[in-house]
Amino acid sequence: METLGAPVSDGRNIKAGNDDGTVVEIEGFKHRVHEINSKVDKLEQKANEVENFYSSTSKKQVNTSKGSSASKDKDKEKHVPSIKKQQQDASRREAAAAKRMQDLMRQFGTILRQITQHKWAWPFMQPVDVEGLGLHDYYEVIDKPMDFSTIKNQMEAKDGTGYKNVREICADVRLVFKNAMKYNDERSDVHVMAKTLLAKFEEKWLLLLPKVTEEEKRREEEEAEAQVAMQLAQEAAHAKMTRDLINELDEVDMDLEELREMVAKQCRKMTTEEKRKLGVALAGLCTEDIRKALEIVAQNNPSFQATAEEVDLDIDAQSDTTLWRLKFFAKEALENQGKNSGSMGGNENHNNNNNKRRKDICDALAKTSKKKTKKPKE
Repeated sequence: METLGAPVSDGRNIKAGNDDGTVVEIEGFKHRVHEINSKVDKLEQKANEVENFYSSTSKKQVNTSKGSSASKDKDKEKHVPSIKKQQQDASRREAAAAKRMQDLMRQFGTILRQITQHKWAWPFMQPVDVEGLGLHDYYEVIDKPMDFSTIKNQMEAKDGTGYKNVREICADVRLVFKNAMKYNDERSDVHVMAKTLLAKFEEKWLLLLPKVTEEEKRREEEEAEAQVAMQLAQEAAHAKMTRDLINELDEVDMDLEELREMVAKQCRKMTTEEKRKLGVALAGLCTEDIRKALEIVAQNNPSFQATAEEVDLDIDAQSDTTLWRLKFFAKEALENQGKNSGSMGGNENHNNNNNKRRKDICDALAKTSKKKTKKPKE
């Protein structure tokens, strides 16, 4: 099949086909194309962000009826705080929760002082002197040594390494006594002292536990509410981003169409030979591409009946703009058609026969500039 390889321009300039003979620099078109490419790159990044958000979220989308309007969706979004507002609210909640937890820890400190001031608390105030007491197997029995001086230091830490929750302190207090009970024989003084103090501690801890439980429940509810609110804010933000993305894509389509029109209008007139090659190319298009080609003709020729059962396409009667648009379209379509055919593979003889039949049809159609194109049945 003959190619559509005839040059559109003479090199640096594209000769205008209008009456004033204006010469349009190719650089001007390149600049427009560069701007459109940059805009498309940014839109692609936004599209990926939206796609990643909706594909990664585990929250099921709320089903809405097909009749719901976009205006209603926008009204709903107006009542959803922004992501920034949600983040600010989360920071305030975190600060308030931390303050309440500090208060509980101070109340726990009162319990701790009562325990450490007991006359039997002295063995547990400092780390066990393993070497001094010759307790060579101590670290084999005890995985995590603990004492009240270590607990006190961690409670007073200002570098962020201290306790974050009152239950953490409670666990270490228990560890102090359980370590002693584990290492020492149950009939020893240290074991009895540890067991007695642990019982006293548990009694006092039970008095504070309801407040701790209430705070934990409140924190859990706030976090759940915050998570839902943040999810709604993110959905609202991405819904708006999606609408903006659609509008921007429409603008890009308009820019591309305008650019195509500009290029087509600046092209020189087609020669008879180029028209013949165009006719051959159109005859080689697949059914779907033929339909698209007829739509191109109809866009610039309202009287053209592209939807008729059978149409007559007079190449010579078409405007230069239509001819060049058809050329650009046919060239791209045939290239894609060739790639698809190559990727599918198949019987070589069968492909050769198809190519020969296509060439015979093209040669017959190329004898006249008036091409009859049968519209594919729906």
